[in-house]
Amino acid sequence: MQRKMQWIPLAAGTALALMTSAAQALPSSFPTGTTVYDPDRAYNGFVLFPGNDGKTHLIDMNGNQVHEWDYESFPPVPLSADQAGGEKGHLLVQLARADKLPEHASPGNGLTNASVGEVDWDGNVEWQWGSQAHPVYQHHDMRKLPNGNNLVMTADTRELNGFDYPVIDNAVEEVDADGKVVWEWKAGDHLDEMGFSDVAMRSLKDSEDPDFLHLNTATPVGPNRWFDEGDERFAPDNILVNSRNANVMFIVDRDTGEIVWRIGPDFPALQLTGKLGRPIDQTVGAHDAHFIPEGLPGAGNLLLFDNQGNAGFPPSKQGFFSSSRVIEVDPTTDKIVWQYTGNMSGRSSWTFYSSFISSARRLPNGNTLIDEGQNGRLFQVTPKGEIVWEYVSPYFGKSMPDDDYVTNSAYRAQLVDYDWAPDGTPHEEQAVKPDCDVYPAAPGCHPGQ
Repeated sequence: MQRKMQWIPLAAGTALALMTSAAQALPSSFPTGTTVYDPDRAYNGFVLFPGNDGKTHLIDMNGNQVHEWDYESFPPVPLSADQAGGEKGHLLVQLARADKLPEHASPGNGLTNASVGEVDWDGNVEWQWGSQAHPVYQHHDMRKLPNGNNLVMTADTRELNGFDYPVIDNAVEEVDADGKVVWEWKAGDHLDEMGFSDVAMRSLKDSEDPDFLHLNTATPVGPNRWFDEGDERFAPDNILVNSRNANVMFIVDRDTGEIVWRIGPDFPALQLTGKLGRPIDQTVGAHDAHFIPEGLPGAGNLLLFDNQGNAGFPPSKQGFFSSSRVIEVDPTTDKIVWQYTGNMSGRSSWTFYSSFISSARRLPNGNTLIDEGQNGRLFQVTPKGEIVWEYVSPYFGKSMPDDDYVTNSAYRAQLVDYDWAPDGTPHEEQAVKPDCDVYPAAPGCHPGQ
């Protein structure tokens, strides 16, 4: 077990993560490392995530760091040995920030990243795309494709018809081993396919926000039962894309570039504690939308972290309490078939909240790994919402480049099996039970009983 007290300086106007609402303010000190762990009910493996210290970390379930890479990851993408020429422990990472930033550049909008690449276990660069002389402005997502090319989400400024100001247009590009772009899709060319009403489009333009879409997901649909049953919208090589700021997610047809499936931007009113089987209700600023891969429980369904932060044109109405959720949706009926909220862990809804970043991934035993990103809290829940592993990142860094405050935020977390790492990489599986006298609200503790 690794647990220590980390002191965090707090002041007015600090990190965005601390300003989301009074209910979400963090204490000035709190435990870090693994705080809860039930090896018998958790799915066990290594957890990969980017620390706010500018490095990429691999830990075991007891919170021991087993490896790190001196690269910032936005996000880190683990590659299988088959994808890496038979070698274990390869990643796609962000290699360098741009020296000269274009207009409107700021953290998170994609205009700060100069290059990305594949690195091996020792951090050696095996492939690189972009440079300081020719930045590629990658952001939020990239994936290795079955043909060996890489799918990269990028951004650039452009003049767009109907807008009185330059916009940040997001693109999805397929890049080959030689750095040649062999396929490209630009969001700005398909606004009329995203379902915006006349009122929403006017609100969008009147916002004068150059980053009005802020895409954060570009991933192949992957093999799935819907396509096998004849629904060509879900062709495995089509691309699922999510817009964090506009509350819409959609599938892009690889052959035509057209949007062939969509959820949002208009939803029924939010029902955080609603019954399963209802149509998907209001999502706000979602992250990590993807179809659960074949072989996992819920395969073919859409899984996403619904932040319930601030997004939409006009801004979406949220619940009374600031609280996030994870939802699983049948994409052929648009109905919610599973969800996670803080209440499912026997806690108040607002104890689970991240207004930005974050992720959720289904695991082979039916559990779900969740990254409550703004607070650097990673945890694993059973289908019933029981927390069987919890870890708080001890890796702190500046909350924003221009201030001196620090946070431990983590953009995205993923679990990899032990054999993903080189043979002999150590790990522990020792149970960790919280001290209920010290932490009465911890998982497994029952105050007042």
